Amino acid sequence: MNREYTLSDFDFSLPPELIAQRPLAERTASRLLHVAPEGLHDRHFADIEHLMAPGDVLVFNNTQVLRARLFGRKPTGGKVEALIERVLDTHQALALVRTSHTPLPGQDIVFGQGTQTARATVRGRQDNFFLLEFSDEVLPTLDALGHMPLPPYIQGSDAAQDQRRYQTVYAQEPGAVAAPTAGLHFSQPLLERLRAHGVHLVPITLHVGAGTFQPVRTERIAEHVMHQERYSIGADAAAQINAARARGARITAVGTTSLRALAKQRCSLHLDTHFKSWIGSSPIFICPNPRFSCWCAPLLDSSASTPLMPMPSQRATGSSVMATRCCCNLKVDFVKVINHLGH
Repeated sequence: MNREYTLSDFDFSLPPELIAQRPLAERTASRLLHVAPEGLHDRHFADIEHLMAPGDVLVFNNTQVLRARLFGRKPTGGKVEALIERVLDTHQALALVRTSHTPLPGQDIVFGQGTQTARATVRGRQDNFFLLEFSDEVLPTLDALGHMPLPPYIQGSDAAQDQRRYQTVYAQEPGAVAAPTAGLHFSQPLLERLRAHGVHLVPITLHVGAGTFQPVRTERIAEHVMHQERYSIGADAAAQINAARARGARITAVGTTSLRALAKQRCSLHLDTHFKSWIGSSPIFICPNPRFSCWCAPLLDSSASTPLMPMPSQRATGSSVMATRCCCNLKVDFVKVINHLGH
């Protein structure tokens, strides 16, 4: 009989002082916890090149974080904070809106201050999101007026350094409201060394949504409803993944976002052995589930929580929980640690 997991199965103590508030000077200086069959190994992130073999594949999420947090006022003077969750077209977007009174359809919001402002009109609701229509194009407005949507566990406002470091070095496709944090530890020199070592770097895209910060509120894990996130896998990426699987090479998904996209596409193909180019949305919740088939090694940031709880097999679940508790015992900054679970 399959065990039914509960939220309490994943409880652990996380002292606040272990939540890193600032990045290290060098991206690759973070510590790496390697979860191997023979045990746990305390390494540095730059050591990853020695854990990869020629012909291995690293699947990256190349989404780019938008400056999605806007501050403004209603015509009455009331303060408004908006988090753009999804850009629908050149002038419309879905947003979470925080204000003292719920804005009504037709109401205007002016974002920015002084001479640099933009107006948006509330056009309706979609579940928890407000449909906003901007007077100017959305993306240029965000570039001019927006702030980096740092995670809620990071204290303080976004500085110039945050705008640079809360973005992977390979980010290309604008659309995320949170960074795929496992990828933040790669530098361009490290990527070049991996290429020179014969590792194939394969980009896919999954735009991380605001739901990534939402906690699991149901005690029974199976009852949690995961948010949808848009993803795309190109034809070249699918071909490289298929070729790697055919030759028996190891495929490593960098972060839960890459893993969710690969898992969803495989499920959509009804466990077809070949990947295809694909555009869709992923509600995949990676949790202990006998129907979930994990055939790649995940490279994960320890700050990952809701999208993955914590691994899709009973063996790996035990390893991941043990690794997380080990991080606490080692007094490692959690946003800086990545778990590499090979298989």
